[in-house]
Amino acid sequence: MTRNNRETKGKPGVSQSARLSDEGLRRLEVQLQRGARISQAVLGQWEKRYGEAAQALIEKYSKVRS
Repeated sequence: MTRNNRETKGKPGVSQSARLSDEGLRRLEVQLQRGARISQAVLGQWEKRYGEAAQALIEKYSKVRS
C-alpha cells in the first residue's frame, strides 16, 4: 500500500491541548529554576504559547535572578 492510502495514513501530530498542558509549564519552570540562559525571543514564544501562566513564571524568576 502507498503512503497516500487512507488505510496507512497516520493521524496528525500531537494535539494543541496536549502540547499546551501543565507539563510544558513545568519544563519552563525547571529551566528557570536552574538559571538557564533563555533568550528574550524564546521567552516571548513561551509567553505567546502559554499566556499569563508563563509570563508569571518568567517574572517570578527574573526577580530572583536580579
